[in-house]
Amino acid sequence: MPAGSPQSLSAAIMSGADAVYMAGGRFGARAFASNFTDSELAGAIDLLHSKGMKGYVTVNTLIKDSEMEDALRFITMVEELGADAVIIQDKGLLERLEGYSIPLHASTQMGLHNREGLEWARSKGISRAILARELSIEELEVLAESDIMELEVFVHGALCYSVSGQCLFSSMLGGRSGNRGSCAQPCRKRYSTSKGSGNILSTADLECLELIPRLKDAGIAAAKVEGRMRSPLYVYLAGRVYSSAIRGETVDAGELEMLRTVFNRGHGQGHMMGSSIRQTDFADNRGLPLGEWRFQDSVLVERSDNTLLRGGDGISLYQKGKVGGFRIIDPDRVTSPFPLTDGIYRAYRSHDSRFDEIIPTIHTPSLKGKVPTIGQTFLEREAPPRKKRRGELSVYLSSIRSLEAVVDLCHRVYFEDNRHTTEALRICEDHGVESVISLPRFTPVMPDMPDSPLMVHDPGQALAFRSRRLYASHHLNLFNSSNPPALYQHTVSPELNSDEIRVLADNFGSRLEMMVFGRTELMLARDPTLEEGTLTDGKGYRFPINKDVGGTVRVVNSADLVLLEHLEELDSMGIDSHGIDLRRRPADLCRNVMEIFSQRDMSRRRELRKLCGKVTYGHFHRGV
Repeated sequence: MPAGSPQSLSAAIMSGADAVYMAGGRFGARAFASNFTDSELAGAIDLLHSKGMKGYVTVNTLIKDSEMEDALRFITMVEELGADAVIIQDKGLLERLEGYSIPLHASTQMGLHNREGLEWARSKGISRAILARELSIEELEVLAESDIMELEVFVHGALCYSVSGQCLFSSMLGGRSGNRGSCAQPCRKRYSTSKGSGNILSTADLECLELIPRLKDAGIAAAKVEGRMRSPLYVYLAGRVYSSAIRGETVDAGELEMLRTVFNRGHGQGHMMGSSIRQTDFADNRGLPLGEWRFQDSVLVERSDNTLLRGGDGISLYQKGKVGGFRIIDPDRVTSPFPLTDGIYRAYRSHDSRFDEIIPTIHTPSLKGKVPTIGQTFLEREAPPRKKRRGELSVYLSSIRSLEAVVDLCHRVYFEDNRHTTEALRICEDHGVESVISLPRFTPVMPDMPDSPLMVHDPGQALAFRSRRLYASHHLNLFNSSNPPALYQHTVSPELNSDEIRVLADNFGSRLEMMVFGRTELMLARDPTLEEGTLTDGKGYRFPINKDVGGTVRVVNSADLVLLEHLEELDSMGIDSHGIDLRRRPADLCRNVMEIFSQRDMSRRRELRKLCGKVTYGHFHRGV
């Protein structure tokens, strides 16, 4: 169960849960939760253990080089406090935890979703994987059958539209990084496409209660409830409902109804059962839907539901938007305290009167534990000094026409795997240009690939094709120099600024690429229901929607990243390759862009901006 505050911790304990996950003041993926001081963490772990429960601590954000010392000291403290596991995302941090005795759990932010990914995780000392939420229940069952390690899955709570750990929407648009725990939730805003408008990227919350027996039969070790930003009452009710289901007991219908009231923006079984994950009518919490209510003279005269109403229940009414809300005084004659136009309203129960009996019982515990003193941890640097060099030009392409337009201007082509792959390989060979096939972005089962160098996007792909020359895309989130230089080339995270890139480069012992042009992928989703086209926000910014051969959909930025004037600076850092993303762009634009970058022709900057429309420096100057 989640605990975003001491009171929520108390609620989780009361609920009958087996374990609680929580965060300290830094490095947690819910930076805006109350979270716990070091002393409170010590007290919380002691309290949980006294109740026969486990306490897991999240360190599930990406870590900068400048933060690695603090992160290691924090985990050392958590280990000495006796926490039962630490949940992590950052692969560089994982490398630094060799020799620690505390169990390591892979966060869902790490994106593990295939057998090879689990084998990689086991080789790094991870004992439990919290799997990507984009897997079907059949895919979960296959992974559980492999018996590589303990598996944990989310069964209730908020569901990201994007694959976790692969969303840059909030980061690129507002500087608040989901990978750093401060997502601004742009997926909950209104957008329009050619098909209409609404909360197009907003998802229904997970409610997988009915799937608990099947997950247990499959051998899933733990069911996880999301919600460190939610109320203690939500934590208590979710814990009560799911604890009963896991024990094989009959779920109390009243508790389930209250859980659906305390937070509700629609519920579904998400990717597990292959249903649509989106609920686009509204993105806010409205409570339990009650149906259509007809009012006359502000008095309820007819309703489509037969839900039992109680005095003290809170009701919210909607037509085009929210009309208002009130508490019921007399359930036999429901009367609005404010005037209502005669007509039909959509009604929701936003407060259940039974809450008033539960809330006073959830006390805030006094958590004052003893915090050990942790000394300095010195990180060894083994990379040789990186020398200045003129970076090569590597281009991302998806069509033969664009390839033919630029093949004479690049050192390397990353070609998106599609029906033209064989022809693309031939064209590159004819021109003496290295060709690299970019694997599909999400691969529960590894595809057969031609015998050539490959671009990989997750640890499982890197392990599966380890005999090849491998290039890591920026989707592997290279955020610090503690990441092992295991592949031929790694791409720097687009969330780092120039100073952070320089520090990483100075201490990293493998080839590095930096993206210098193109529309950055903001979201990767496993959603066949979102049609290819353009997503337009309230300010008129237009975000292309691209559907991939592998069944995923990508939302890309409305503006092109352009770092033309910073190529010399990147050369001085020793960056080996400059990445130019020209996928799904017209061949003539591709040619012009490559000419400008290959010649580093600053006199054509205005022309480049005109070709692109909108341009951005990304995080090169600001970072996250």
